[in-house]
Amino acid sequence: MVHGKKLAKEVLLPSVLEDDDAESEKLQLGEQRSSQTEVDVRGPKDQRCSPDGNVLDGGRGEEEDDDEEEQCVVSDEDYDTDLELGGKEEPYDQTGRTSYMKVCETLQVAPSSYFLRHMQDSELKMMHRGLGPQGTKALAVPLVTNTSILRLNLRDNWMEGMGGAAIAEMLKENCYITEVNLSDNHLGDYGARAISAMLKENSTLASLNLSGNYITDRSAEHLGPVLITNTRLRNLDLSYNSLGDHAGQHLGDSLSENTGLRSLSLAWNCIRGRGAAMLANGLGANVSLRTVDLSFNGFGKEGAVALGQALKENNILEEVNVSNNRIPPEGAIHLAMGLKVNKTIKSLNIGKNPIQNAGCYGILQSVQENPDSAMEALDFSDIPVNQDFEDLYTAVKEILPELKVNHGGRIGAFRKEA
Repeated sequence: MVHGKKLAKEVLLPSVLEDDDAESEKLQLGEQRSSQTEVDVRGPKDQRCSPDGNVLDGGRGEEEDDDEEEQCVVSDEDYDTDLELGGKEEPYDQTGRTSYMKVCETLQVAPSSYFLRHMQDSELKMMHRGLGPQGTKALAVPLVTNTSILRLNLRDNWMEGMGGAAIAEMLKENCYITEVNLSDNHLGDYGARAISAMLKENSTLASLNLSGNYITDRSAEHLGPVLITNTRLRNLDLSYNSLGDHAGQHLGDSLSENTGLRSLSLAWNCIRGRGAAMLANGLGANVSLRTVDLSFNGFGKEGAVALGQALKENNILEEVNVSNNRIPPEGAIHLAMGLKVNKTIKSLNIGKNPIQNAGCYGILQSVQENPDSAMEALDFSDIPVNQDFEDLYTAVKEILPELKVNHGGRIGAFRKEA
């Protein structure tokens, strides 16, 4: 297309085609406001690409000023920019195939034949494809204007922070995609911050999976506020990361005001002590969450006490998983006190904790003494119980015949007789 012809608002991501001359400026999706940080598909300011298009610094960035926020401002000039396509006018590329092939050529990456075949499907599954940062940037370009794909699964593509930022910039513009899986992509804190900035603007994304991305506490102060302002996101998976006590505090404060999330997974992180207590306090005030997975953290007694209090206050939660959290018998008793008055919890998994038979008995007894209990499943996996617990379970079954209890076997059941 040449000399003043518009490409029907077909645009490219910021600097997705890097050039040494002024022509590269024509491919800008929007102008970044000046600040000490930049979140675009290039990664941090000091990132450079080698002549063959490979990233030299792996998409990682320097420490950024957390007080500064980045915004992408789209102007009419961006849409009026001409794209030189070999000196002849071409029709509008509705599928995005042409723009994808051109950006792959510019970035010197091989086009994905799978993507070309499925770019008009409602669900795009491209797991384990080894896209890398550059391949992800190329993929993001046609997705900006794609109206067919509603669910996007890019799990395990080693896209790193720069690739994550490219997807984030794309999702600021795409208003059709509702589910995104970016798990196991080494996004790091840089990618997480770019995703957080995107969630402040995106109003269509309902499900986001960021599991296994080396996200640490440094991202918590960016992720936290998003849970307050974004009311569209329903499902968020932050499992298998490195979120700690600092994240527990920030997320706890945000969850107390969140009104959108229905399910949240923080499994396999490092939230313990004070952070666990503040996270539990936030759950107590939350009015939307139905399912919470907190397994494989380190709640201990302090976190269990706070969670017990949260169960007294919260009448929305239905499923809670606190398995493998180093909760002692005293912590289980505090949880039991919460269950004694809770009317909505249907499933509690507290298995693989050192709560012993006393903790299991106390929890089951609280269900028995709660006339409004909605409990349907109790999981005490790997925790042995005695005959007293078995007798109590038999009595509770008369009240709640549908209740299912799983435990680690009866103490002494396999002992040999003398």
